Amino acid sequence: MSKLILGIKLGMTQLFAEDGRVVPVTVVASGNNVVIRNKNIESDGYYAVQLGFGEIKDKKVTKPMQGYFKKFEVKPVKFIRELRLKAESEYKVGDVIGVDTFAAGEVVDVIGTSKGKGFAGGIKRHNFARGPMGHGSKSHREPGSTGAMLSGPGGRVLKGKKLPGRMGGIRTTIQHLTVVKVDKDRNLILIKGAIPGPKKGLVLIRDTVKPIKEKQHQEPKKKK
Repeated sequence: MSKLILGIKLGMTQLFAEDGRVVPVTVVASGNNVVIRNKNIESDGYYAVQLGFGEIKDKKVTKPMQGYFKKFEVKPVKFIRELRLKAESEYKVGDVIGVDTFAAGEVVDVIGTSKGKGFAGGIKRHNFARGPMGHGSKSHREPGSTGAMLSGPGGRVLKGKKLPGRMGGIRTTIQHLTVVKVDKDRNLILIKGAIPGPKKGLVLIRDTVKPIKEKQHQEPKKKK
């Protein structure tokens, strides 16, 4: 059964382990997530589950969304997120998911929207190298050649070419993070390390999709 929950990133702090080591953690405030809808192959063409999280005033809910919540007989929520699954969800519509669905020591993936950095050049966005910095150079921080496709009539830049542009603000997943502590009384989940997004950003925590592979010991090859 897939474990997942929505929460709000509060920021980072640190904890002290039993042996005295300092452990950096990110604090995520979550609460009672409600299962709004389950999707399946027969009706939707794929498996997915929709989660709702956060309180919202009735006057701020649009009429289309009021009808949507009424259809599935759930209370209106502020955030709705859908997560695709490989098999049909075991949750039922109306089920409530709390922070105690996770426990300390579990390995999770965290999905969020990275911080938006605005328009950035190639050096900041893609770690390009600088051009010559002497007075005779006219391309200190320019992106350089975009390839031979520009030569001749009908020239164009190939799709996917790394160029200056808007940086950040995209869906980002960080895998294999460890849950350090779960505070059920305050609805907090403390995760080791950094997670995507700014403070007060919405994140989705789920059990890791790809487990960590243990490295197998290999005997050194003998020289012939």
